[in-house]
Amino acid sequence: MTDEDRFLFDLQGYIVVPDALSAEELLALNEILDEQIKAKASDERTHRFGGLLNWGEPYRDLVDNPRLQSHVEQIVGDRFRLDHLFLDVCRDGKGPIGTTLHGSSGYFDPAQYYRYHRGRMYNGLTVVAYNLRDVNPGDGGTGVIPGSHKSNYNFPGEWRDLEEAHPRVDHLTGPAGTAVIFTEALTHGTLPWRGAGERRTAFYKFSPHAVSWAAGYFDATEYDDLSERQVDIMEPPNARYGGRRRA
Repeated sequence: MTDEDRFLFDLQGYIVVPDALSAEELLALNEILDEQIKAKASDERTHRFGGLLNWGEPYRDLVDNPRLQSHVEQIVGDRFRLDHLFLDVCRDGKGPIGTTLHGSSGYFDPAQYYRYHRGRMYNGLTVVAYNLRDVNPGDGGTGVIPGSHKSNYNFPGEWRDLEEAHPRVDHLTGPAGTAVIFTEALTHGTLPWRGAGERRTAFYKFSPHAVSWAAGYFDATEYDDLSERQVDIMEPPNARYGGRRRA
């Protein structure tokens, strides 16, 4: 993570990272997703998939993407944990959760927050959103109010519906392989999809080691191909004192 990345994340509440996935990774991820869509959502306009870690090694590898390791460590902390994940497919219009702005700006939420103290940032729940297909200007997808992660007031209610986006909402675009990293303290939502093809976005969400937004936790023993670091990232929330060992 560069000095420019840190400045922009502090300023905006998000950064866009090009080429977070290689062409080979994109091919593998999309081939697996093609099969999942065929089996579960071939006729649906939009669908949210869970259980990505059961889809194979290409999806498990994103638990600890080496291209983004320093980004997540510096944004969330060097002992971050995987909180939850899902993948959205949308062919037209509203996505699985509609077009409503949300986020924790305006009040303190102990699970999703942004703070800066003594030379470093501290974040609660943080999102790494991977574009598995191109997202072009005007297509729709992720929209954010930049800087709202530090706002002391809630956003105006009339801005809530992104069916017709407010001028203050930035549309985050990028070709397939791009990752958008943002704090959940940032006011954000999903713009209606108007692109020529499908929107395919995989969301991997991380929390500090002692915090959980989700009610359920991962069991690393279900997978036999994880690295020791991936196993650590999938631990349930705990203090992780020095010398403490997993049960």
